[in-house]
Amino acid sequence: MEHLRVFCGNANRPLAQEIVDQLGVQLGQAMVATFKDSEIRARIHDNIRGCDVFIIQPTCNPVNQHLMELLILIDAAKRASVERITAVIPYYGYARQERKTAGREPISAKLVADLITVAGADRVLTIDLHAPAIEGFFDIPVDHLRAGPILADYFKRHCEPPFVVAAPDEGSVERAVKLQARLGRGVGLAVLVKHRPEPDEVEVVGMVGNVKGRTVVLIDDLISTGGTSTESADYLLECGATAVYAGAVHPVFAGNAAERLRQSQLKHIAVTNTIPVAQSDENEKITVLSVAQLVAEAIARIHKNQPVSSLFD
Repeated sequence: MEHLRVFCGNANRPLAQEIVDQLGVQLGQAMVATFKDSEIRARIHDNIRGCDVFIIQPTCNPVNQHLMELLILIDAAKRASVERITAVIPYYGYARQERKTAGREPISAKLVADLITVAGADRVLTIDLHAPAIEGFFDIPVDHLRAGPILADYFKRHCEPPFVVAAPDEGSVERAVKLQARLGRGVGLAVLVKHRPEPDEVEVVGMVGNVKGRTVVLIDDLISTGGTSTESADYLLECGATAVYAGAVHPVFAGNAAERLRQSQLKHIAVTNTIPVAQSDENEKITVLSVAQLVAEAIARIHKNQPVSSLFD
């Protein structure tokens, strides 16, 4: 690990520290601050010539600030004559803008991929992209990890069978099927049908499957406003579910989402620390699970040029 160097921006320093602790290395010394006019300034203090550099930076709120920090750190590393730069992006912002839904709209997820590549990244390491097709937006290798096993272990320990795994929409069906398999035999599957009359507004209009008399685990890649999770929980309980748990990889928690979840009929919500959960958003219903060991293992394998594919499932 002599030539391995790990740096981070300001987006999720606690996660970065957990990762380097798992790796048994020190977090690299870098200054990331702003000028008085709000422009970002960065400087890497360590000598990294010829090193294998990993920059940990989820592009979470404030998304544009953290994205620019990532791009500038990549550029700084590139100009320091490193051997390779891997952008470690536990949460990939703009991922929900991966296609055009109307005329004259951008595909922002593709634009961000181009920016990261042009800045100088040689590969990307990320977790649970909103749309797997985003991997194809990059012209560099992408290692796409899944946090599903971490969530599955939690629900095995804390939920009472019989289970049904529910997908809040058709886009989450594959994720729900994988969780269903991890929870073992006899676990059912349900798929909700939702409608969005406006952005960030959700209406559940139907369901395929049977949840009557069963514990339901509602699984999604992220929780933003909490609308999908709370509306789905209400609908599932109306359909006879005994309790509804929610699991999501990325706790975006926009606006008052955490309070909305606390007041909802959800029994408990499990998320990971790909995005830091603000102290003001912490409450008795939310459990935060760590992805540090998963990311650290991936970084170690990439550094040693070992296969990473076994970590994808």
